[in-house]
Amino acid sequence: MLMSHRLCVLLVGAAWVLCLLKSVTETVIAMRLPFCGHHVVSHFTCEILAVLKLACGNMSVSEDFLLAGSILLLPVPLAFICLSYLLILATILRVPSAAGRCKAFSTCSAHLTVVLLFYGTIIFMYMKPKSKEAHISDEVFTVLYAMVTPMLNPIIYSLRNKEMKEAAKKVWGRRRASG
Repeated sequence: MLMSHRLCVLLVGAAWVLCLLKSVTETVIAMRLPFCGHHVVSHFTCEILAVLKLACGNMSVSEDFLLAGSILLLPVPLAFICLSYLLILATILRVPSAAGRCKAFSTCSAHLTVVLLFYGTIIFMYMKPKSKEAHISDEVFTVLYAMVTPMLNPIIYSLRNKEMKEAAKKVWGRRRASG
């Protein structure tokens, strides 16, 4: 309600353009690297970190660019999101009814959990020291940020719906009775 349509479009457009430029630049840099040995990406997805592990030669430019992009595109948005949640928290604390505060805290805590899970796993993946070996934890963290967190929001919203809660109770009740 407080943000103008123009500012909203500007913020979304800036985010899309910045991320597109970063992705295209990473792709161009990766395509110019020499690759030796096997050419099998040992990872769940073909993301830039998995591709860089296959490269040989001097990768300092790629790694420096990746680190700079990670610093710009990960902690900065997370800081703004946390700041907005602090402002939301301050507003919630002014809600006169305890039930209203409880409902608002419940909604915000679910959203904040998803945001922290998403950014926490990505920051861990992109800002940790690099190693050539693929670790199983890399794949687990990739699945967490690429698949699990996007699926959590619909689940969170649907479990807030009264009809969905009743349907879930019926399904879980049948499973317990048949198990």
